Amino acid sequence: MRFIALVVTLILAFSSLPVSASTEGADLVLIEKSKRLLTLKRGDKQLAQYTVALGGTPVGPKRCIGDSKTPEGTYRIIGRNSKSAFYRSLKLSYPTKEDRENAKRLGCSPGGDIMIHGLPNGRGWIGAAHRQMDWTLGCIAVTNSEIDEIWKFVADGTAVQIKP
Repeated sequence: MRFIALVVTLILAFSSLPVSASTEGADLVLIEKSKRLLTLKRGDKQLAQYTVALGGTPVGPKRCIGDSKTPEGTYRIIGRNSKSAFYRSLKLSYPTKEDRENAKRLGCSPGGDIMIHGLPNGRGWIGAAHRQMDWTLGCIAVTNSEIDEIWKFVADGTAVQIKP
């Protein structure tokens, strides 16, 4: 009986992994803010897709620190933190030169530390329920198991395109 339970557990655990992503990494992370979707792509092929939560005021591009908006534009993964306050996180190259110039014109700081991350440490039990509202300060949030998958298949330097 224990053996059957173990087999069923393993099947369920591995069935949630993106099949294609297990053999090839993503060359693009596409985030569509209006659809609340993060898609891992390699060329024209979709490897995996996740529903996300965004900054608390998600409509429009990030301009200034504290505006709770998720940026829009093309960035790169520039680092990873396995000891993040949000389980694991992948750091984006925000702000770009253009983001800094836009903020300067508005007389503010563009902010920084925009990440794709899991749930706050100790709150992993929230799981998919976190998607019921946009709650970050401008980041892109997924569940802890989803950031584990994304972490494996997205290398530093990977392009991240964030669309409205």
